[in-house]
This record gives sequence, structure tokens and C-alpha cells, in this order.
Amino acid sequence: MAGHSKWANIKHRKARQDASRGKIWTKVIREITVAAKDGPDPADNPRLRLALEKANSANMPKDTIERTIKKASGADGTSYEEVTFEGYASNGVAVFVECTTDNNNRTVANIRATFSKYGGNLGTNGSLEFIFDRKGVFAIALENMDLEMEEFEMELIDAGLEEMEKEEDIILVYTDFADFSAMQKKLEELSIEVQSAELQRIPTNNKTLDVDKSKSVLKMIDKFEEDEDVQQVFHNMEQF
Repeated sequence: MAGHSKWANIKHRKARQDASRGKIWTKVIREITVAAKDGPDPADNPRLRLALEKANSANMPKDTIERTIKKASGADGTSYEEVTFEGYASNGVAVFVECTTDNNNRTVANIRATFSKYGGNLGTNGSLEFIFDRKGVFAIALENMDLEMEEFEMELIDAGLEEMEKEEDIILVYTDFADFSAMQKKLEELSIEVQSAELQRIPTNNKTLDVDKSKSVLKMIDKFEEDEDVQQVFHNMEQF
């Protein structure tokens, strides 16, 4: 699969997020709110199950999680809309931004302003479809593995396994977006503890920049991730 270390990107993003727990909780609460609209029981709602995993990873209090689900399931729950933005940063780096918002006009204005401030351009929806593939990515610590790699791979094929690779002490399992829930359930059946489970947009090709040229792109990404409406940011930049 094309691209630089995807697990390194996950760790890098989480390290930045850990600097502000309050912002993480705000983003996760929005994920739970949107997911719970499809049902309050995580056993029957894989999207909610994923949001709850993120909440637990962020050490969100149980009562906060329960209140959020209860409020989202009621008629008076805040109405959030999921919107995505596609564009280019400086030096032709493709950037895909996923947002959850209760005020689309505000979000559009903020995203457009950030692109412009750092020398980028907001494009039209669908303009980056040829650059990113939407995949499910599961990270599993080797120490949590009781199966041999070959046996493990055979177990996952029926659940939609597309690729499996090892990076450092982590096994990365990739599925198509449509097979995310099936893989999630399969890993649970195998009693495999998952360190991270995410829906990602994996670049099919990369834009390689040196350190100096990449600085403005990284500043743009950091600015996006400071925005409470922004859930995830993906790009195809690779440094050398």
C-alpha cells in the first residue's frame, strides 16, 4: 500500500491531541452524539462502539459518556452535521478534513480561512477522490497476540482483510471501509485486544517535501486540529 508510516501518523496525531484533553473530549462527545442517533446500544451500533473506544482511550468519565448517549438518543439532543472539505496546502499537498458541526456556515468560513492563511486552496467535494482510499485500520500490539501470524491472517480473510503489515511492535490490519464493522467483530470474537481502530483516508500517492517546505503544511494541519469542529485531518505529504 502506498504511503509512509501510517502508524507513525496515528501516534503523531494522538501525541498532539494528548496536549489538550478538553478538546479531545469535545471531539469525542460529538462522535458519540452522531453515532448514538443510529441506536444507543453499542452491541448493535458499530459506529457507537468505535466512538466509545475512543472515549475510553481519552479517559472520559463513564457518567459523561452515559449522559452524552442519553441526550443524543432524545429529541432534545444537539443536532450535528458531518461535513468534509478537500483542498490543497502549499506545494501541492492534498488535504482532506472531516468535521462535525452544529453551524455549517461557521465551519466553512473557518476551514476556508485556514487554507488561505497558510497558502492553500479549498477545493470542491470529490476533487481528491483519486488521491485517498477510505480504509479501516486496526493497530494491535504484538504482545497481545496469541496466534501465529499466518494463522491470524487466515482467520481475518473472511472478515475482509486486505493487507496486514508489521511496524515496530505493532501489527496493522487494513480493510475496506465497508468491512470495518465485520473486522471489528472478528477481532472481538478472537479476543484480540485492539490498541487503535480507526477509519482513515490513506493516500494512494505521496507528495515529498523537504523539512523547510513542509513547515507551512504542518502549521496548517495543527491549526485545523485546534478547531473543535474538526474531527480528523488527512494529507499525502511525506518528508525527506
